Amino acid sequence: MLLSDKYPFLTDYFTKALNSQNRALPQSILFYGNDFKSQYTLALEIARFLNCKNDKSDNCDCLNCRWIRENTHPAVLTISRLDNKPDDDDSKTVISIKQSQMIKEALVNSSEFHRVYIFCDKDDDGNICGLNPLNFQAETANSLLKVIEEPQAGVTFIFLTRYLEDVLSTIISRSQCFFVPSKEHITYDYSIIKGIFENYFELQRKDVFEISQALQDLMKEHSLIDILDAIQNYALNLLKENPKNIRFIEDIKLIEDSKRQAKLGMRPVNIIDNICLNLIH
Repeated sequence: MLLSDKYPFLTDYFTKALNSQNRALPQSILFYGNDFKSQYTLALEIARFLNCKNDKSDNCDCLNCRWIRENTHPAVLTISRLDNKPDDDDSKTVISIKQSQMIKEALVNSSEFHRVYIFCDKDDDGNICGLNPLNFQAETANSLLKVIEEPQAGVTFIFLTRYLEDVLSTIISRSQCFFVPSKEHITYDYSIIKGIFENYFELQRKDVFEISQALQDLMKEHSLIDILDAIQNYALNLLKENPKNIRFIEDIKLIEDSKRQAKLGMRPVNIIDNICLNLIH
C-alpha cells in the first residue's frame, strides 16, 4: 500500500507544504503514535522531497532519492542510541550529548543538501522504536533547543515517539506535532495472563497480593517482559472495545513505564507488585 493511501491527510499536507511558496514546512516535526515504521517512512519521504533534484515522483531515481531509499544519504541522518555515534562515544542506551554536539558542529558548515535529522530509538534487532525519557534524556534534548528554535535554512528536525509526554515539553513546543494512526491489523495476544489478570478493573484491593503472587509464579515459565507485554495487550484489547475510556489509556502508559523500569534492571517482584497496586483499585 502506498503511503498516500495509508495516510492521505498527512501526505497531502506535506506535499502541499513542500510544493507551495506560501505554506512553509515546519523545521521541527514530531510524529507520535504506535506505527513507528510509518512514522519513519514519512520522515524519509519528507527528506526525499527536500533533496530530490527531479520531479519528486514516487519512482524518481535521482542520486539523492536512491541514497535516501538506501539510507546512505550524507545529509539525512538517523539519530538513535545505535546510529551515528561519534568515534569517541561509547554510550549504548541513550542519544548522547556527544551526538548533540556532533550535530551542532556539523551545522556550522554549509551544505549543498537539505539536512534532515530523524530522532528515534531502535531495538537490538534494528527495528524503529520511539523516543522516551530514558533514551532521549532531558540533558541531550535541552542541548539541542537553540538549533531547533533558531534553525538555519536547509535544516529539518524530525522526532518519532509513541506518546507526546515521552518527549521533553520544550521540544514539543518548538515542533509541529502530527498523530500517525496505526493502520496495521494487530492481534494483541494475552493468552499467558488469561485467567489471572482478566477483568482486572473489576478486582478489589484485597485481591492485589493473590494476583501479584500468581504473576510472579508465571515468571517460572515466561520472562517479565513477556508478562508485561501480555498485560499491555489485554489493556489494548479493552481500549479497542472501549475507545472513550480514559482509564485504559492511562493503564497502557503505566504498563509501558513498567517495561522501561524492567529494562533498567528494577527488581521484577517490585515491578509486578507496582503493576497490581496501580491497576487494581
